[in-house]
Amino acid sequence: MVKAIVTTERKCREESVALAQELSARLQIDYVERHKESVGKLMEKYAVEAVLVAYPQELKLNSSSGEMFFHPNMSQLRVKNLRKGEKDHMSEAMGLQEGMSVLDCTLGFGADAIVASFGVGEKGRVVGVESSPLIAAVTGHGLQHFLPGNYPLYGAMRRVEVVNMDYLDYLRQQPDNAYDVVYFDPMFRKPLTASNGISPLRSVANHAALSVEAVEEAKRVARSRVVMKEANGSEEFGRLGFKKIMGGKYSKVHYGVMNL
Repeated sequence: MVKAIVTTERKCREESVALAQELSARLQIDYVERHKESVGKLMEKYAVEAVLVAYPQELKLNSSSGEMFFHPNMSQLRVKNLRKGEKDHMSEAMGLQEGMSVLDCTLGFGADAIVASFGVGEKGRVVGVESSPLIAAVTGHGLQHFLPGNYPLYGAMRRVEVVNMDYLDYLRQQPDNAYDVVYFDPMFRKPLTASNGISPLRSVANHAALSVEAVEEAKRVARSRVVMKEANGSEEFGRLGFKKIMGGKYSKVHYGVMNL
C-alpha cells in the first residue's frame, strides 16, 4: 500500500474528525491533526506519498499526481443516454439485462460499475473489486454519499458493492459460475491523452497488466461473458485470447468479449 496519512479539512468539523478517525482505524494509517497546514506541507512533514482528507460528506485523496475525489462523471451522461434508449458500448459488450450479476474487477472511480448497476436494475447485483485501499475508500464512500440529481442514478450508485481486495485473490475464492459477467478495465499500458480524469489515480493505482491466469479464473467464475476494456488496437486482446472485439468504429476504447 502507498504510504499515507489521513487528516481533516481545514475547518476540522466534528463530522470530518469522526470520519478521519474511522478511516485511520480501518485502513491502518495514521490520523494527524490538520492545524490548517497545506496538504503539500503535510506530505513533506510526514514523508508520505498520499494524504486522505475527510470532509463531513466527502473524501479527497491527494497525491503527487493530483487530487482525487468521487464524482459520477461520464456515468451520468451514459445513464441518461440509456434512459433515452441510446446505445452504450460497454453495456452491449456485457449483454446486460435486468437481474444479471456483474463482477467489476477493476473498480477505480466506479463509472463503469454505476452504468452496469443501472443496466441490471434493482434485481441485479454489481460487485466492484478495488485493490488500492485508498481508492476503495474514496469510491466506496462516494457511491454511498454522493447526491446525484435523479433517482435512477442514485439507486444505481447505492447498489454497487465495494470490495477492497486483489481481484485475482477474489476470483480464486469464488465458486464456479458465481456471476453472469466478469469485467476488467486494467490501467492502459499507454495512457490516453484525453483521459485527464484518471491522472490523479495513476500514482496510487495498480499498474499490473492483466494476467492469463486471471482471465482463466474469470472464465470459470462467469456464467455468460468475460469482458475486457482496452485501447483500440491494443495487443492485449490477442495476448489474452479475446477474439471478439466490440466498440465504436472511431472510439479510442474497445471491448474484448469471451462468450462462454
